[in-house]
Amino acid sequence: MSVAPVEIERTEWDTSSQETPSPDTPWVTIVHNDPVNLMSYVEYVFQSYFGYPKDKARRLMMDVHHKGRASVSSGSREEMERDVQAMHGYGLWATLQHDR
Repeated sequence: MSVAPVEIERTEWDTSSQETPSPDTPWVTIVHNDPVNLMSYVEYVFQSYFGYPKDKARRLMMDVHHKGRASVSSGSREEMERDVQAMHGYGLWATLQHDR
C-alpha cells in the first residue's frame, strides 16, 4: 500500500494589517516623576546631560513634576536607549517609546 503525498495549501500572510515601525520614525525618551529626586536635581540633569538652557530644563522638569512625565529627547531607537540609560545613571526613572 503506497501513500500519495498530500499537498498543503499555503496562504500568504496578510502583512498589511501588521504595523511595523519605520526605522526613520523617531523614538522619544520619557522621564517620569518619582518621590526621590529633588526638582532642582532633575533640572540640573536636563541641563548637564542634554545641554538644555535653564528655561527649557525648568519647563521640562515642571512637566515631570505636574504632569507626571515629560518627553525630553527624540531620535533613533539606539540614541533613545542611550539617553534612557544615562537617565538611569543619574537615578531618574526613564523609558523610551515609539513616537507615533
